[in-house]
Amino acid sequence: MRLLLIPIMALAFLASVSMMHGCAVYKAAVDERNVSTIANDESITLTIKKDFLADDLVKYLDYDVASYEGRVYIMGEYESQAQVNRAINLAKKVEGVRSVTTYLLPKRANDPCGTTDNLELYARVNEKLVADKQIWSTNVDVYTVQCNIVLVGIVGSEAERNRAIAHAKSVPGARSVKSYLRVK
Repeated sequence: MRLLLIPIMALAFLASVSMMHGCAVYKAAVDERNVSTIANDESITLTIKKDFLADDLVKYLDYDVASYEGRVYIMGEYESQAQVNRAINLAKKVEGVRSVTTYLLPKRANDPCGTTDNLELYARVNEKLVADKQIWSTNVDVYTVQCNIVLVGIVGSEAERNRAIAHAKSVPGARSVKSYLRVK
């Protein structure tokens, strides 16, 4: 089973890489970071994801990774503290990483919040962000972990950050909202 899963995960990883390149041109036009910083952050993110994919202890599909100006954020679920420690250590070893912040929750058996619920929350928050013309929605990345919403990114003003957080908090079904949004 594990041997079959590795090629599937590798294909998913390659597909996500190709989609990121298409979005990069638009994102660079509205991002608070310069093109060089965006490229460095994308490289950091992809390297960490690749290292997670190759590691036997870290379960690639349990984690999301984002990098902003070398500040890395790891969101997801874990089975053991050793898994968490390994994920953090792998991220810290990547060139250009300035810090690692985690939003990791222990896996819960029989959690009523499943993948469908997380995807629905993700879609609802993104829908609200895109509809709000006072927010550059591409600067706010939304992640969901056990029906908890995590916002990551760099926005242009305190008002923009507050609006993004308010939108996330207004979505029914969200257990909590954690913001790592920085104002630049």
